[in-house]
Amino acid sequence: MDLGLKDKVVLITGGSKGIGYACAELFLQEGARVAICSRSQANIDAALAKLPGARGYAADLISDEQAHAVVDKVEADVGPIDILVNSAGAAARTPVDDLTPAIWRAAMDAKYFSYINVIDPLIKRMGARGSGAVINIIGNGGKIASPVHLAGGSANAALMLASVGLANAYASRGVRVVGLNPGMTETDRVAEGLKAAAKLAGSTEKEALADALKRIPIGRMASPIDIANVVAFLSSEKAGYVTGVVISMDGAQVPVVV
Repeated sequence: MDLGLKDKVVLITGGSKGIGYACAELFLQEGARVAICSRSQANIDAALAKLPGARGYAADLISDEQAHAVVDKVEADVGPIDILVNSAGAAARTPVDDLTPAIWRAAMDAKYFSYINVIDPLIKRMGARGSGAVINIIGNGGKIASPVHLAGGSANAALMLASVGLANAYASRGVRVVGLNPGMTETDRVAEGLKAAAKLAGSTEKEALADALKRIPIGRMASPIDIANVVAFLSSEKAGYVTGVVISMDGAQVPVVV
């Protein structure tokens, strides 16, 4: 299926690793013009060596000034951004007894504001231009409370609300906003989650992984490309009537109707 993404300008935050990197790879295959953003210049350089044609920008998106500067640079270097894929930032998984107010605040910075700081200047420009798509890769922790992910899950929940609210506000201006909630996915972040789960249960990380897989009816974790395939579709005009929703991709782990 031709998704019609050729020459579209795509900014992918967190694009040097994991799901973001898989998205960058797929968008390039579709002929899009891709810019990735990460806090680490070394990670960007490593990713760009395998992403011919992509551009990379180092920034800490917790800073609204740096986030705004990235949007400015991409639009100056590549062109007006048609698609924003947010995959940057992840709150540390922390057992509930170890939570502090500082950790709760850090979780909001790491996940919520790292997205909002990029969305805010860009969605206003998209609205003024009359077109655009924002895909926020969030996480099921915003729907299902976990004792090892309460701070990060709260940030995810806030981001889910912001996503559907912005979709409603900007639909008449030609901008779509969709949230995507992956379940367990084969990325570096899984190890951190398993470590926290093992600590809470008094088990090993291997046992925590086996227990987690038992709870996924499809029988495996998602791969980053599983998520990227859906992101590419949602970004395209093939999904032109999809907006203001949060889609779960968890292998049927949480069978709920929302």
